[in-house]
Amino acid sequence: MIYRLFTFLCTRHFALLLLLLTSSLSAKGEEFKTCQSCHNDIVQQWQASDHGKAMAQASPATVLANFDDVTVSHFSQTAHFQKQNDTFTIDFTEGTTTTRYTVKYVFGHYPLQEYLVPGNNGKLQVFPFAWDARPDTEGGQKWYPLHPDEDIQKADRLHWQQPLQNWNGMCADCHSSGLKRNFSSSTNQFDTHFSQINVSCQSCHGDMSAHGSQTKSTSPSLISKHDQKALGQWLRSNGENIAHWQGPPRDNAFMETCFGCHSLRSPLGDGIDPNSAFLDQFSPTFLTPPLYHADGQIKEEVYVYGSFLQSKMFAAGVNCLDCHNPHTMKVKVEGNGLCLQCHAPAAYQTTAHTHHPLDSAAGQCVNCHMPQTTFMGVDARRDHSFSVPHPQSSQQTGSPNACLNCHAEKTNGWADNAINQWHPVRQRPASVNEKGYMALMDGVKLTKKQVFTLISAQDLPVIKRATVITYLPQVVQALDDQEVAALITHPEPLIRLAVAQIGQLLPPTERLKSYHLLLKDKYRAIRVAAATHLVGLRLKDEAYLSALKELYQANAVNQWRGEGNLNQSLLHFQQGNNKQAVALLQQSLRIDPYFAASYINLAEIYRAQHQLEKEQAVLQQGLTLLPDNPLLHYSYGLFLIRQQQKTKAVTAFEKAAKLAPNNAQNWYLYALALDNIQRTDDALSVLKQGLQYVQDPRLIQLGLNFAQKENNRIAYRYFMQKKPR
Repeated sequence: MIYRLFTFLCTRHFALLLLLLTSSLSAKGEEFKTCQSCHNDIVQQWQASDHGKAMAQASPATVLANFDDVTVSHFSQTAHFQKQNDTFTIDFTEGTTTTRYTVKYVFGHYPLQEYLVPGNNGKLQVFPFAWDARPDTEGGQKWYPLHPDEDIQKADRLHWQQPLQNWNGMCADCHSSGLKRNFSSSTNQFDTHFSQINVSCQSCHGDMSAHGSQTKSTSPSLISKHDQKALGQWLRSNGENIAHWQGPPRDNAFMETCFGCHSLRSPLGDGIDPNSAFLDQFSPTFLTPPLYHADGQIKEEVYVYGSFLQSKMFAAGVNCLDCHNPHTMKVKVEGNGLCLQCHAPAAYQTTAHTHHPLDSAAGQCVNCHMPQTTFMGVDARRDHSFSVPHPQSSQQTGSPNACLNCHAEKTNGWADNAINQWHPVRQRPASVNEKGYMALMDGVKLTKKQVFTLISAQDLPVIKRATVITYLPQVVQALDDQEVAALITHPEPLIRLAVAQIGQLLPPTERLKSYHLLLKDKYRAIRVAAATHLVGLRLKDEAYLSALKELYQANAVNQWRGEGNLNQSLLHFQQGNNKQAVALLQQSLRIDPYFAASYINLAEIYRAQHQLEKEQAVLQQGLTLLPDNPLLHYSYGLFLIRQQQKTKAVTAFEKAAKLAPNNAQNWYLYALALDNIQRTDDALSVLKQGLQYVQDPRLIQLGLNFAQKENNRIAYRYFMQKKPR
């Protein structure tokens, strides 16, 4: 489910009420007329770029797909694409129902193009078939389903008419300029506006109207600090293999504007301001599996931010525009020439380094150091961590590496031997801290001391150290102020953000010490995260009330989907506003009916209020819509246990265990429930079955207890052999 969720986290979007279209396009024309008068070459570069083609009205000039009476089927869905004059329509059959939709906008252009159709309440939805815009020689020029291996039915959170496939909420802010979602939670309506339909000058430069009105003689220099040769440049001295920066320290703060869209993040406000700090507008995700592999390589659709911040390039001061043209978005030099701007050809553009012909695919730097992962079926994106292939680490954690991407028939052992033979001196093995980080991400249980060693490890990138902090809840039950005080005042904002997110580990009295300082942090993401863990402590100081207001605003921005309503309800519940908490969860179920967490939380509130009939009704409603959700079966099992319906509870826990076999808690409760109805022998079998999926000490200890209870020596020896040594 996580994979499916994040695959579509930011991949479609663009809406706007039709009545606003004329004024928006008019504004767009005026902007480019003004910019083009002085920057004609730049505007022309932009018009051909991915940014310039991020979104457009559907027309013969913008629609790339074949709408000439083409029919495509996928499981229970059949789409018939057609056009009449300048109108593009789709007759879409799902099951036995056929509906005609009119395409209003195109979304993107290469390597795929998607199509947006109007929904209810001011929404635009992403149609579930996309056009493969690649040449036919590469397998393109055809329609294809966005979920090639699944039949997404209407009773599915990923169905194309559900919130997660909604343009307004998902990624509209990254594909249009000056966008405001303007969602009303009371009416479940969007009144979305944008100033330009695509990613225009304003998205990166902000409001330049004052500049545009100035004369050439009085206008300030537009040469950005990061691109001004006089401020410094990358140079290689004699005998130096890699360039160094010569000049004053670089100001790479402009990249925060890039990160606003090229990252997996949660919005804290409505829209994007290119002049505001990234962490004032978004809370980024860290490098946690399953989004990333254990070694930090990208796995799901996480974009560039998380991988680039791991890289030696970022640490050295390299920025986006060292490699990318800011207006075409293309790389400045094709092929290895891009890397050889800073890396000495004599050292790297040789077969002694590549051990492959330089004119082969394996002779290209990016294929070893920026391997590709394909998303959306056809969109191959490169990893920007610029890592060195480490087959040994891959063998230990299951992470991929560039060697086996090409030599799929070989093993990691073979690749490791080859690399060690080629580079016996320069091949640097993973450091102790790198190995520790990968072990933690791979699920190995580390001690608190080991985790804090990783947090302070200077040889790990800051984003990896911050990620380790977020893993502390899996290592310890509690922390005290002394253990986190240095992290709370750390100069790196990502470290402070990570510690703000684990405030639950501090007992309430400890949270009122150093942790309270996070409420006054420079960045909103950190203040909001800290406020989340201070709700309910009856604080009245100005810093808390201000951060709490920001937290409410951040949740409100996301109330078009289940998560926003759930988080808002938790705030009210923690403050004793049960009536409002219930109303928000009920609203969540109306807006996002296939979001299981809202059913579980609403049932929990009813349980606390001793409204057992409502508790049961909510859980049964959830199970009716989501019969394959393990958390709902687990929660219903707990309800049945409390009602002394033990046999029915066994069935519920059995379903939860089979639907989520890697969750040890499901097997634990399943076995306990069996023992509770005098089926202890069956409970022993269930624990053995669970240990085939997850080696959890609780399952082993419960097995030992039950074996002793039954005087079953064979079972006792079995579980003794499973105990970690």
